[in-house]
Amino acid sequence: MHIMEGFLPHPWWEIWFALSLPVVAYGVHRINRMIKDNRETLPLLAVAGAFVFVLSSLKLPSVTGSCSHPTGTGMGSIIFGPWITSVLAVIVLVYQAVFLAHGGLTTLGANVFSMGIAGPMVGYLVYRAAMRSGLHLFLAVFLAATLADWATYLVTALQLALAFPAASGGAYASFEAFAAVFAITQVPLAAVEGAVTALMFKYIVELRSDVLVRMNVVSAKAVAVLKEAAA
Repeated sequence: MHIMEGFLPHPWWEIWFALSLPVVAYGVHRINRMIKDNRETLPLLAVAGAFVFVLSSLKLPSVTGSCSHPTGTGMGSIIFGPWITSVLAVIVLVYQAVFLAHGGLTTLGANVFSMGIAGPMVGYLVYRAAMRSGLHLFLAVFLAATLADWATYLVTALQLALAFPAASGGAYASFEAFAAVFAITQVPLAAVEGAVTALMFKYIVELRSDVLVRMNVVSAKAVAVLKEAAA
Protein backbone atom coordinates (compact mmCIF):
# COMPACT_ATOMS: atom_id res chain seq x y z
CA MET A 1 0.00 0.00 0.00
CA HIS A 2 -0.32 2.14 -1.96
CA ILE A 3 -0.87 -0.08 -5.02
CA MET A 4 1.56 1.21 -7.64
CA GLU A 5 0.77 2.61 -11.07
CA GLY A 6 -0.38 0.05 -13.64
CA PHE A 7 -0.31 -2.86 -11.19
CA LEU A 8 -4.04 -3.69 -11.23
CA PRO A 9 -5.27 -5.32 -14.44
CA HIS A 10 -8.53 -4.67 -16.29
CA PRO A 11 -11.31 -4.69 -15.09
CA TRP A 12 -10.25 -4.32 -11.46
CA TRP A 13 -8.89 -0.79 -11.55
CA GLU A 14 -12.09 0.36 -13.25
CA ILE A 15 -14.26 -1.44 -10.67
CA TRP A 16 -12.58 0.33 -7.76
CA PHE A 17 -12.96 3.68 -9.49
CA ALA A 18 -16.68 3.01 -9.96
CA LEU A 19 -17.09 2.13 -6.28
CA SER A 20 -15.10 5.11 -5.00
CA LEU A 21 -16.47 7.92 -7.17
CA PRO A 22 -19.98 8.15 -5.64
CA VAL A 23 -18.54 8.25 -2.11
CA VAL A 24 -16.07 10.99 -3.00
CA ALA A 25 -18.78 12.99 -4.80
CA TYR A 26 -20.98 12.81 -1.72
CA GLY A 27 -17.99 13.81 0.40
CA VAL A 28 -17.49 16.96 -1.71
CA HIS A 29 -21.16 17.80 -1.17
CA ARG A 30 -20.76 17.34 2.59
CA ILE A 31 -17.66 19.57 2.68
CA ASN A 32 -19.44 22.36 0.79
CA ARG A 33 -22.40 22.20 3.14
CA MET A 34 -20.18 22.07 6.23
CA ILE A 35 -18.13 25.09 5.17
CA LYS A 36 -21.27 27.04 4.35
CA ASP A 37 -22.84 26.27 7.73
CA ASN A 38 -19.73 26.50 9.91
CA ARG A 39 -16.51 28.04 8.61
CA GLU A 40 -14.89 27.46 12.00
CA THR A 41 -14.29 23.88 10.91
CA LEU A 42 -11.83 24.90 8.16
CA PRO A 43 -8.70 24.90 10.39
CA LEU A 44 -9.61 21.43 11.69
CA LEU A 45 -10.17 20.24 8.13
CA ALA A 46 -6.71 21.50 7.17
CA VAL A 47 -5.16 19.78 10.19
CA ALA A 48 -6.88 16.49 9.35
CA GLY A 49 -5.69 16.69 5.73
CA ALA A 50 -2.12 17.49 6.74
CA PHE A 51 -2.18 14.61 9.22
CA VAL A 52 -3.18 12.19 6.45
CA PHE A 53 -0.48 13.53 4.13
CA VAL A 54 2.37 13.40 6.63
CA LEU A 55 1.62 9.97 8.06
CA SER A 56 0.81 8.28 4.75
CA SER A 57 4.03 9.62 3.23
CA LEU A 58 6.18 7.77 5.78
CA LYS A 59 7.03 4.62 3.83
CA LEU A 60 8.71 1.86 5.82
CA PRO A 61 10.22 -1.25 4.17
CA SER A 62 8.33 -4.49 4.66
CA VAL A 63 9.16 -8.04 3.58
CA THR A 64 9.38 -9.31 -0.03
CA GLY A 65 10.02 -5.82 -1.38
CA SER A 66 6.74 -4.36 -0.16
CA CYS A 67 6.32 -1.35 2.11
CA SER A 68 4.07 -0.24 4.94
CA HIS A 69 3.05 3.14 6.27
CA PRO A 70 0.51 4.74 8.58
CA THR A 71 -2.63 6.10 6.93
CA GLY A 72 -3.59 9.03 9.16
CA THR A 73 -7.25 8.77 8.15
CA GLY A 74 -8.45 7.80 11.62
CA MET A 75 -8.28 11.43 12.75
CA GLY A 76 -10.40 12.68 9.85
CA SER A 77 -12.98 9.93 10.25
CA ILE A 78 -13.42 10.73 13.95
CA ILE A 79 -13.91 14.46 13.42
CA PHE A 80 -15.59 14.63 10.01
CA GLY A 81 -16.82 11.12 9.23
CA PRO A 82 -15.85 8.82 6.36
CA TRP A 83 -17.43 10.82 3.52
CA ILE A 84 -15.37 13.98 4.00
CA THR A 85 -12.27 11.94 4.84
CA SER A 86 -12.53 10.26 1.44
CA VAL A 87 -12.06 13.67 -0.20
CA LEU A 88 -9.00 14.39 1.94
CA ALA A 89 -7.61 11.02 0.89
CA VAL A 90 -8.14 11.78 -2.81
CA ILE A 91 -6.23 15.05 -2.53
CA VAL A 92 -3.35 13.38 -0.70
CA LEU A 93 -3.20 10.35 -2.98
CA VAL A 94 -3.22 12.41 -6.19
CA TYR A 95 -0.36 14.56 -4.88
CA GLN A 96 1.63 11.52 -3.80
CA ALA A 97 1.06 9.74 -7.12
CA VAL A 98 2.08 12.74 -9.24
CA PHE A 99 4.94 14.19 -7.21
CA LEU A 100 6.22 11.35 -5.02
CA ALA A 101 5.69 8.31 -7.29
CA HIS A 102 3.76 6.80 -4.39
CA GLY A 103 0.74 4.91 -5.69
CA GLY A 104 -0.63 5.72 -9.12
CA LEU A 105 -3.39 7.34 -11.14
CA THR A 106 -4.84 4.17 -12.67
CA THR A 107 -4.86 2.60 -9.20
CA LEU A 108 -6.24 5.75 -7.55
CA GLY A 109 -9.72 4.27 -7.25
CA ALA A 110 -8.42 1.21 -5.42
CA ASN A 111 -6.18 3.24 -3.12
CA VAL A 112 -8.98 5.68 -2.32
CA PHE A 113 -11.34 2.83 -1.54
CA SER A 114 -8.94 1.15 0.88
CA MET A 115 -7.35 4.19 2.54
CA GLY A 116 -10.04 6.82 2.07
CA ILE A 117 -13.28 4.85 2.40
CA ALA A 118 -12.94 1.44 4.05
CA GLY A 119 -10.44 2.50 6.72
CA PRO A 120 -12.29 5.71 7.69
CA MET A 121 -15.63 3.90 7.76
CA VAL A 122 -14.26 1.37 10.24
CA GLY A 123 -12.61 4.12 12.28
CA TYR A 124 -15.82 6.15 12.42
CA LEU A 125 -17.98 3.19 13.47
CA VAL A 126 -15.46 2.04 16.09
CA TYR A 127 -15.20 5.54 17.59
CA ARG A 128 -18.98 6.01 17.76
CA ALA A 129 -19.49 2.57 19.28
CA ALA A 130 -16.71 3.14 21.82
CA MET A 131 -18.15 6.48 22.90
CA ARG A 132 -21.65 5.05 23.26
CA SER A 133 -20.25 2.27 25.44
CA GLY A 134 -18.68 4.81 27.81
CA LEU A 135 -15.05 4.12 26.90
CA HIS A 136 -12.50 6.80 27.75
CA LEU A 137 -12.26 9.36 24.94
CA PHE A 138 -8.58 8.86 24.14
CA LEU A 139 -8.86 5.07 24.27
CA ALA A 140 -11.74 5.34 21.79
CA VAL A 141 -9.55 7.47 19.50
CA PHE A 142 -6.68 4.98 19.81
CA LEU A 143 -8.89 2.03 18.88
CA ALA A 144 -10.54 3.89 16.00
CA ALA A 145 -7.22 4.94 14.43
CA THR A 146 -5.61 1.53 14.94
CA LEU A 147 -8.50 -0.45 13.46
CA ALA A 148 -8.91 2.03 10.59
CA ASP A 149 -5.28 1.34 9.65
CA TRP A 150 -5.73 -2.43 9.84
CA ALA A 151 -8.93 -2.23 7.80
CA THR A 152 -7.11 -0.31 5.07
CA TYR A 153 -4.49 -3.01 4.68
CA LEU A 154 -6.98 -5.86 4.83
CA VAL A 155 -8.93 -4.24 1.98
CA THR A 156 -5.71 -3.71 0.03
CA ALA A 157 -4.88 -7.39 0.51
CA LEU A 158 -8.37 -8.25 -0.74
CA GLN A 159 -7.97 -6.00 -3.79
CA LEU A 160 -4.70 -7.67 -4.71
CA ALA A 161 -6.10 -11.14 -4.05
CA LEU A 162 -9.10 -10.58 -6.32
CA ALA A 163 -6.86 -9.28 -9.10
CA PHE A 164 -4.24 -12.02 -8.68
CA PRO A 165 -5.86 -15.25 -7.41
CA ALA A 166 -3.46 -18.06 -6.63
CA ALA A 167 -3.29 -21.05 -8.96
CA SER A 168 -3.99 -23.23 -5.94
CA GLY A 169 -6.59 -21.92 -3.52
CA GLY A 170 -7.74 -18.97 -5.61
CA ALA A 171 -8.42 -15.53 -4.17
CA TYR A 172 -8.67 -16.81 -0.60
CA ALA A 173 -5.13 -18.21 -0.68
CA SER A 174 -3.86 -14.99 -2.23
CA PHE A 175 -5.62 -12.93 0.43
CA GLU A 176 -3.92 -14.93 3.19
CA ALA A 177 -0.55 -14.43 1.54
CA PHE A 178 -0.92 -10.69 0.97
CA ALA A 179 -2.38 -10.08 4.44
CA ALA A 180 0.46 -12.02 6.06
CA VAL A 181 3.05 -9.91 4.21
CA PHE A 182 1.45 -6.68 5.42
CA ALA A 183 0.77 -7.90 8.97
CA ILE A 184 4.45 -8.29 9.92
CA THR A 185 5.00 -4.53 9.92
CA GLN A 186 1.46 -3.16 9.88
CA VAL A 187 0.16 -4.66 13.12
CA PRO A 188 2.67 -2.84 15.36
CA LEU A 189 2.75 0.22 13.09
CA ALA A 190 -1.01 0.65 13.40
CA ALA A 191 -0.73 0.61 17.18
CA VAL A 192 1.86 3.39 16.99
CA GLU A 193 -0.44 5.35 14.68
CA GLY A 194 -3.26 4.91 17.19
CA ALA A 195 -1.12 6.36 19.97
CA VAL A 196 0.05 9.31 17.84
CA THR A 197 -3.54 10.03 16.78
CA ALA A 198 -4.71 9.98 20.41
CA LEU A 199 -1.98 12.47 21.36
CA MET A 200 -2.88 14.72 18.44
CA PHE A 201 -6.56 14.53 19.33
CA LYS A 202 -5.75 15.47 22.93
CA TYR A 203 -4.06 18.61 21.63
CA ILE A 204 -7.07 19.48 19.46
CA VAL A 205 -9.45 18.98 22.39
CA GLU A 206 -7.38 21.33 24.53
CA LEU A 207 -7.40 24.03 21.84
CA ARG A 208 -10.84 23.75 20.19
CA SER A 209 -13.11 21.62 22.32
CA ASP A 210 -15.91 24.11 21.62
CA VAL A 211 -15.87 23.30 17.91
CA LEU A 212 -15.74 19.55 18.56
CA VAL A 213 -18.75 19.80 20.87
CA ARG A 214 -20.76 21.74 18.26
CA MET A 215 -19.85 19.12 15.66
CA ASN A 216 -21.02 16.36 18.04
CA VAL A 217 -17.59 14.74 17.97
CA VAL A 218 -17.30 14.85 21.76
CA SER A 219 -19.86 15.64 24.41
CA ALA A 220 -19.65 18.64 26.70
CA LYS A 221 -19.68 16.22 29.62
CA ALA A 222 -16.63 14.34 28.30
CA VAL A 223 -14.73 17.60 27.84
CA ALA A 224 -15.62 18.71 31.35
CA VAL A 225 -14.34 15.41 32.76
CA LEU A 226 -11.06 15.76 30.85
CA LYS A 227 -10.53 19.34 32.01
CA GLU A 228 -11.31 18.38 35.60
CA ALA A 229 -8.81 15.50 35.43
CA ALA A 230 -6.14 17.79 33.99
CA ALA A 231 -6.70 20.46 36.65
